[in-house]
Amino acid sequence: MDNATAIREIAAALRSEPTVRALFLSGSYGAGLEDSYSDIDFLAVCRDGPTDGFARVWRKAVGISGEVVLWRDRQVRPMLINAVTVDWLRIDVEIVTPDQMARRTADGLKILFDHDGILAALPSPSRRAGPDPSRMRWQFEEFIRIFGLLALAIGREEYLNGITGIFHLRNLLVDLMIEETGAPNRGGALHLNRLITGEQKDVLAGLPIPSPTRESIISANLAYAGAYLPRARRMAKTIGVEWPERFEAATWANLKQALAVDPPGM
Repeated sequence: MDNATAIREIAAALRSEPTVRALFLSGSYGAGLEDSYSDIDFLAVCRDGPTDGFARVWRKAVGISGEVVLWRDRQVRPMLINAVTVDWLRIDVEIVTPDQMARRTADGLKILFDHDGILAALPSPSRRAGPDPSRMRWQFEEFIRIFGLLALAIGREEYLNGITGIFHLRNLLVDLMIEETGAPNRGGALHLNRLITGEQKDVLAGLPIPSPTRESIISANLAYAGAYLPRARRMAKTIGVEWPERFEAATWANLKQALAVDPPGM
């Protein structure tokens, strides 16, 4: 069954359930940014919230789309059910009460049915105010912290773990780049092409993929530091966040002593 048909069938199956007051599309479909690879994200407003009764009704509705081969019932979050059908339709639902729904905005929601006019009563979609300073300060410090663990990974000869650390640095760099572009609709984890610029893609493509050797791990860490830290400093200045100078300086000093490495360009 294709996604459009699955959405119609699931909505039809839930529409007459008295405890389900509204059903919306969220995620890519709610924002109008879906493609043929998108999963289907629903938001269900239920009088009693995420109950076992709703879970049974939901599984029956999803089953119309095809045999369910993966079912995670409120395991990841207490308000979330994840499903995958035999045709690999990925179908998620977040379940909220009317009171919880009233604390949201209308951002990124598309009505399938809304018996009580809930969406119309919500505040208008919010405008993105730019990077959150406290979150970005945490991110800057987290990059430096993980980068500083290079001395430990090399000292213990934990080169496989060193590769894991580099991919943590890569994720932080990607997140920083998305903040730079200010993309309003980020979508799920498998969206990136539409969130970053050509220049940013070139930077990422040019960074090394490490092998589990001492030289490769050190070289890759330095390359990521060289890509991340100047961008992060510019962002910090733009949004008025004090740069963690002492933490960065102490980290470089420790790496100099342990591994005889200097900051890129020095």
